[in-house]
Amino acid sequence: MDLEFDARYDAFRREVRDFLAEHRPRRAFGLAEGRNEDRVAWLSLQIEHGYWARTIPKEYGGYGAEPDLLETVIMDEEFNKAGVPRGMMAQGPSMLVPTLLSHGSEEQRRRWIGPTMRGEVIWCQGYSEPGSGSDLASLQTSATGDGEDFLINGQKIWTSTADKAQMCFILVRTEPEARKHEGISYLLLPMDTPGIEIQPLRTMSGSIGENSFNQVFFTDVRVPKANVVGKRGEGWKIANTTLKHERSSLNANAEGTWMRLARLMQKETIAGVPAMASPIYRDRLMRLHARALSMKHHGMRMLTCNLRGESPGVAGLIVKLQNCQLNFDMAALAIDVMGELGALYDHTKYEREHGYWQAHSIFSLGLIIGGGTAQIQKNIIAERGLGLPREPKPAAT
Repeated sequence: MDLEFDARYDAFRREVRDFLAEHRPRRAFGLAEGRNEDRVAWLSLQIEHGYWARTIPKEYGGYGAEPDLLETVIMDEEFNKAGVPRGMMAQGPSMLVPTLLSHGSEEQRRRWIGPTMRGEVIWCQGYSEPGSGSDLASLQTSATGDGEDFLINGQKIWTSTADKAQMCFILVRTEPEARKHEGISYLLLPMDTPGIEIQPLRTMSGSIGENSFNQVFFTDVRVPKANVVGKRGEGWKIANTTLKHERSSLNANAEGTWMRLARLMQKETIAGVPAMASPIYRDRLMRLHARALSMKHHGMRMLTCNLRGESPGVAGLIVKLQNCQLNFDMAALAIDVMGELGALYDHTKYEREHGYWQAHSIFSLGLIIGGGTAQIQKNIIAERGLGLPREPKPAAT
């Protein structure tokens, strides 16, 4: 991998720095408030300059540039140094958009990709069910044909941001007689359709953070058959495309989180001395930096494979397992550095950074479970990546 920056890339770096110096937003825009016009304007400006949706074709609402690994590295580095998020980490841009680029119809791409990348449409993911989590293919939410529509009945659970989303990409069983991994279809569903009931799930994070979990109930929810992505009954294949991008997205910005941690350690004091002066804390920070750099360069490997149209093989299987644990460990150090203040949350008087690290800690712990638990990931790495024997199935009772 050649990471030498010639004059063209040096000029590009200056261009990114000038953009951030002129346009840096005054605050971060999360998903807690749903659609936000300031966030839409900020993302649209990034697309206009090519710092977000850079390689998505213009006809689908992107910037339309050719893929370039070093440009991606430079953009990430400069946005991280400025403490500004590049784009928006959400299920629509990171999971649905690449799925539509691979499997969606021309009409679906033109209708949904641009608004999703601009943050005009917020999406949620209807995958897990009370009896179908790690064994997702056993899902039972049904979609029965009724003329030109489907009628959806069933339940989804752990549906992040369902209470804020305008749309849902959902897996339903359209052929109940087919084998478990067959007969599943992938649909695009408006969340204001009659028959949808959303109930929030109280989690150990309480009210901190913005990543709400919900359970969603469907009673005769009518959705056009034209909203199927790909072909009817091929949802399992398409769902795995989404899951691949979900796990890859969890590799995002470990270095940016580490930089934020380093800034915290420079500000927080212990007996009047900055936490950064503690050899114990500094050693933990440097160990985390090594892991963050490892994930950064591993991400470059993954991007290179994607640009070349190659399969990353076993390298693609370790991303979620490693990065979720890394993010949790970084949050743990931040909370330790804050001492007794690390236990505060919910906008109390002495809380730091609006409770970011407390929320990040709990959410990172959840991600170790979500999207395929760490134990499931280890089985996948062992069986699919290393060719080890499959885990024995429990004996029938």
